[in-house]
Amino acid sequence: MKPTHFTIVRRAGTAALALSLAVASGCKTFLDVAPQGQLSEEAIKADPAAAQKLVDGVYDALYLSGGFGADVNGFQLVVLSDIASDDADKGSTPSDYNDAANIDNFTATPTNSNVNNVWNGHFQAIARANQALDKIPLSPADASIKNRQLAEVRFLRGYFYFNLVRLFGGVPLLDRVPSVGDVNNPALQTRASAADIYAFIISDLQFAVDNLPAKAGTDVGRANKTAAQAMLAKVYLYQKNYQKAYDLTSAVITSGAYSLYGNYADIWRTVGNNNSESIFEVQTGVNAACNNSALQLYVVAQGPRSGGKYGWSDLGFGFNTPSASLANAYEAGDVRRAGTIIFINPTAPAGQRSTGTVLWDGFRIPSQDSVEGSRFSYKAYHSRTKEPNCGNTDFLPKNIRIMRYAEVLLINAEAAVQLGNTAAATTDLTLVRARAGLAAAAPTLANIWRERRVELAMEHDRFFDLVRQESVQAGRIVPAYAAHGKTFVKGKNEIFPIPQSQIDLSGGVLTQNPGY
Repeated sequence: MKPTHFTIVRRAGTAALALSLAVASGCKTFLDVAPQGQLSEEAIKADPAAAQKLVDGVYDALYLSGGFGADVNGFQLVVLSDIASDDADKGSTPSDYNDAANIDNFTATPTNSNVNNVWNGHFQAIARANQALDKIPLSPADASIKNRQLAEVRFLRGYFYFNLVRLFGGVPLLDRVPSVGDVNNPALQTRASAADIYAFIISDLQFAVDNLPAKAGTDVGRANKTAAQAMLAKVYLYQKNYQKAYDLTSAVITSGAYSLYGNYADIWRTVGNNNSESIFEVQTGVNAACNNSALQLYVVAQGPRSGGKYGWSDLGFGFNTPSASLANAYEAGDVRRAGTIIFINPTAPAGQRSTGTVLWDGFRIPSQDSVEGSRFSYKAYHSRTKEPNCGNTDFLPKNIRIMRYAEVLLINAEAAVQLGNTAAATTDLTLVRARAGLAAAAPTLANIWRERRVELAMEHDRFFDLVRQESVQAGRIVPAYAAHGKTFVKGKNEIFPIPQSQIDLSGGVLTQNPGY
């Protein structure tokens, strides 16, 4: 069951800190009207179901996306993950959306809207989580229920901070709702070290591991024990704690709760929602409101763009186009290539009519000369005719896959190789490749990293992977971007600039990343 929508107070990170503290001060004025949908402490204390609404509000933050506004998993994060990587280029028309082009070309400055929107979205989500964690203990519900609720929220907060630390390095560590005494506390706007943020993430996710039920004991779409183990294993992989990463992914594997889904291309279609390998994904759906159950512009921003040619309607804005480098990374016979990339067929020879590209739902894109671009993300495509929607293309209900069993196998394989356990790595790698229609490959680090690229392509992880892998084996990342004609500056481009607007709002307490 999809978590119920519930709105609690939103705060745009440090930008709203002063406002939140003013509200917390208790001063009564004619403006003190409780926001519609906000729960009072009295309601939480009186109703065992009320605390669950706070938890649901934190889940809602997963698809917080204003299209080109505050963002957690929407198009703005796509820019900072896929478009920033060697897997994709900005796309669209050359003059369209310069902020995304600057991310693509490593020319972004602290005034870039993408970094500010993602910063704001994640700190809004963290504020929701902290509010829920603050109030859930007031609930009269049974202690076991409250522990589960706290664990779900801490799982989500750990995920939000994991994104932030990979994007920006050290950030402010907000572990509670600000109190009256915090009104002039610079610590809340001072950047914690990346090491401290990782320790905080690990603490949150470990609490989730210890207190969440198994998959069979949770509703679809909610965090469970194995989801927390998988996410924590990924965090440990970034920390080069290979033993922990191996042990946690081994626990997920031996749980027997997951298996690779048979049809790779179907994973990203409605039929593949919450399939056998889905460990955690953002839940969307169709309802009367239409705009509160899907990530705004996620689908349409990445769809093929016709530019009005040949009279066929745009499927999208044409952003986040798979690169030639990605297209060439697949081995012959790899079914994942066709499941990941929409290839637009070239124009037919003179005097002949091109059959164009026919998508899985029967939609026909006439030919390459009818579209602005030659490759688009199939994983972001949502059929207007064969999949449910509410008629608003800005809010097409596309579930976003955050963690899949295939990635668990590849984390396990990578950790196993680092620990000298080639037998386990062989088993993992063979399973992933067999589903792709490929023969077994030697369990080397290079092969596992190559497998990660093609298995997880266009799933918003490649940029982070490149940075992480460079820290393990230097000399990879600069040539990868040089092949695209882009200059990656080591010591700078591993993370993005701290938004200048946030530095200004902090009165200069926030400090900038090197090189920006």
